[in-house]
Amino acid sequence: MKILTSSVMVVILATLLFAGRLFDVSPVETLRLKTFDYYQKISPRDVTTNSVVIVEITEQDLKKYGQWPWPRNLISNLHNRIYQYGAKVIQYNIIFAERDRAGKDENFAQKLAGTNTVMMYSIKDSATDGQVAKVPVVKQGDSDKFLYSFKGVVTNIPELLRFANGAGVNIMIPNIDGTIRQIPLFVNTDIGTIPNQILDTIRVYNQNTKYKIVADKKGVKEILLSKNKKIETDANAMFNINFANTNTIKTYSVTDIIKNKIDLKNKIVVVGLNAAGLSYLKDTPLGVMTDTQISAQAIETDLTDTQLIRNGITNIVEIVAVFVLGFLLIAVIPRLGITSTVLAYLTLLTGIISSSLVAYNGYHYMLDASFPVLFITIVWGHLVFNSFAKQYRLRQQIKKQFEHYLDPRMVKKLQKDPTLLKLGGETKTMTFMFSDIRGFTPISEKYKGNPQGLTRLINRFLTRMTNIIIKNGGTVDKFMGDCIMAFWNAPLDTPRHETLAVKTAIQMQKELKKLNRELKKEKLPQINIGIGINTGQALVGNMGSDQRFDYSVIGDDVNLASRLESSSKELASTLVVGEKTKKKCKRYRFKSLGIIKVKGKTEDIKVYTTSG
Repeated sequence: MKILTSSVMVVILATLLFAGRLFDVSPVETLRLKTFDYYQKISPRDVTTNSVVIVEITEQDLKKYGQWPWPRNLISNLHNRIYQYGAKVIQYNIIFAERDRAGKDENFAQKLAGTNTVMMYSIKDSATDGQVAKVPVVKQGDSDKFLYSFKGVVTNIPELLRFANGAGVNIMIPNIDGTIRQIPLFVNTDIGTIPNQILDTIRVYNQNTKYKIVADKKGVKEILLSKNKKIETDANAMFNINFANTNTIKTYSVTDIIKNKIDLKNKIVVVGLNAAGLSYLKDTPLGVMTDTQISAQAIETDLTDTQLIRNGITNIVEIVAVFVLGFLLIAVIPRLGITSTVLAYLTLLTGIISSSLVAYNGYHYMLDASFPVLFITIVWGHLVFNSFAKQYRLRQQIKKQFEHYLDPRMVKKLQKDPTLLKLGGETKTMTFMFSDIRGFTPISEKYKGNPQGLTRLINRFLTRMTNIIIKNGGTVDKFMGDCIMAFWNAPLDTPRHETLAVKTAIQMQKELKKLNRELKKEKLPQINIGIGINTGQALVGNMGSDQRFDYSVIGDDVNLASRLESSSKELASTLVVGEKTKKKCKRYRFKSLGIIKVKGKTEDIKVYTTSG
């Protein structure tokens, strides 16, 4: 659990997320695309020019005029009506690949003469069979390697192409989720580089005569139709469509055109099929649309200069921004309080979303907010969780304070049997130790202006001594300033507790020598101690009140251990051991320190010491 809430895990998580964005894995790409779809849904493009009109061949038209394909004379009549109503350009989203059964192709071709008509090609998985109308394409840079390539196209019969003003391939390449959002303005085929029908319609509408594709090492940058007319694309010459609601583009049926006089002056008229079995609905950000409707949307996007822009620089900026955000979050959030943390998160969230919406609505610029929001939410959430986990562990640490001064076996026993924490106790034969720093007053005077330094020094000393006591099965009863009180053989029975206590005293002296060498190098005061050890009976258990109690010992032999420690200075010996302890401890050789009198005792006390 602790590793999951560590700073290292946050860094690993942030790195994995960042890698997902760097390599633009499919979930990240899909999320970004869906975000921009949502922008279009809440703020679809306004139709201000009404320059594009759709004429659909509907199911009702098929019922009235017969099944598809219609005779060319019917198409000729439709074409003538549209032209007479003032259309500037007529785009057919229909391929006339086969000759008319009634032989009226030439009649239709003559109707095309003198009108601005753009015919359609479609992609096929084999070589092109037939003629194509070519418009000069000037290339600046090696654009071919960035364009989508196909084996060939299905074209129209030569008579129609001869009188048409333009022709292009009608192709729409869906994104990873199957939705149409953009179109390739140029593709490579076996007959060369061919414009999209939509692009050629715009060329004819603007009365341009050629194209210029500008590319660099990173891909296609823009397409020029004239000095004053250029279209920005991505590296693969893809053009982003800014969709409007379909009901905003005027749409008529063939019956409407033939029976009624419709004002089509200076309009681009897109003619296509919208009947079951003859047209295919495709997903777009604003719902399903036919090819004809998508073509009209793309043309009007260009004519209104509302193309959605997203280029390579945008991608780089977003990646760098995510990296910086991750670094700032990991560096700053752990240092903030909960209120500041929430405010920082909400500020970042608001800033990212607002910037993205302003860029989209104000400049038609697609600045992704989805991944940065996801990224900071996950990383911020993990950091906040870590903070709560840390606080929880601290509370648990406070709750389990027994672990810091009791034998770990005692802690386990208490966990198994909480009734041990009730008031009361038992009388046992135990060994007691008191250890105190000699000359503590002079040391404290050196730290008169630096109490924190004194605290660190004492804690450093107490920590090392305590570790030795606990390692040898002792229980730290309490710390009294610079004094340590410990005992053995409680709460669990400890064989050879007398020997363990003496062993602990010897190890403490050795450890103190190591500590003093370190303190000398650090130019800090040296520490000397006195240790008193005694064995005898005492009452051990939880002492105190109902509200607060400690696991401790009381008894005459406990007091004697304290007196022995106090006598160590007069006896010029670090360790002073009582006679009862010496008799039970067979492991070490003891040296007599003589007989002393201690406060509260009438009889003389024999004392000893040992160095191991």
